[in-house]
Amino acid sequence: MSAIENCDELVNVNEKTNLLGAPSTKVGTRKAFEGGDVESSRFYHEIKHLDREEPHQTGGEALKSVILGGLDGILTAFAIVAGAAGGNYGTNVILVLGFSNIFADALSMGVGEFLSSKAENEWILSERAREKWEMDNYPEGEIREMIDLYIERGLSKEDAEKIILTMAKYKTVFIDFMMKEELDLVVPPDNYKVESAKNGLIMFLSFAFFGSLPILGYVIFPKIFPDYNEKSLFIDACIVTGVVLFFMGCVKSYFLSSYPGIFKKILFILYCGTETLLLGGACATVSYTIAKLVDSLVTEGIAEQVL
Repeated sequence: MSAIENCDELVNVNEKTNLLGAPSTKVGTRKAFEGGDVESSRFYHEIKHLDREEPHQTGGEALKSVILGGLDGILTAFAIVAGAAGGNYGTNVILVLGFSNIFADALSMGVGEFLSSKAENEWILSERAREKWEMDNYPEGEIREMIDLYIERGLSKEDAEKIILTMAKYKTVFIDFMMKEELDLVVPPDNYKVESAKNGLIMFLSFAFFGSLPILGYVIFPKIFPDYNEKSLFIDACIVTGVVLFFMGCVKSYFLSSYPGIFKKILFILYCGTETLLLGGACATVSYTIAKLVDSLVTEGIAEQVL
């Protein structure tokens, strides 16, 4: 019995049991890859012949905006906290400077993400319009360019001509194909403005949320523990920032990991979490050190003037 016939039989017999209890929507092929299970990978690819969608990992579409906004937000906030602590400023200064900067920067980041994403997509569409005009007016030249490109990549002239001439029969598909192969540009969807606005909103929310975490302790802990001093609050902010940085590094690596096998994937996740923690800690250390240095210079300068 062939693999496809076996797959058909499994589905017919187990239609109401979700393919023998196997993951059927978003985790099938990903789990097979992570576990190095070739048979499961083949099984889920063969499901496509039964009009079932091949499952791929999802959830990474907004990853860039979440990670970039979150890291920027928490590092910006902690730089303010560390700078204020290094300069021996009080809680009121940290709260005023912290929240005002976080929400202003979050809005700036969100608007910047929206405008940059929208501008990039509009530029890609302008390039597509140019390719379409060239295809309408001189298709032979465009076809020749693509044939030469594939010959340069190692195809024989006969095979390159066969592929490109077949693609060229479908003008819309061929123009998008040229955009990717010739210009390395992916044509955005029709609702690209909505997607750009969504990414901008995600950037704003991520920046504001994660950026508020190191500062919230200065609001919450004094109410719970009235005896908390400035040093304790700063230590708590350091701990919160460290935990969040490590967590964000782990989340990022979960989506980006290309290692098969659970053990290697866990090691990669821990490595990325530690890497993000150390890099973020280095940024905070620079802020704290500079604030300490400037505060000492200012203090010494004032003391000399008084004397």
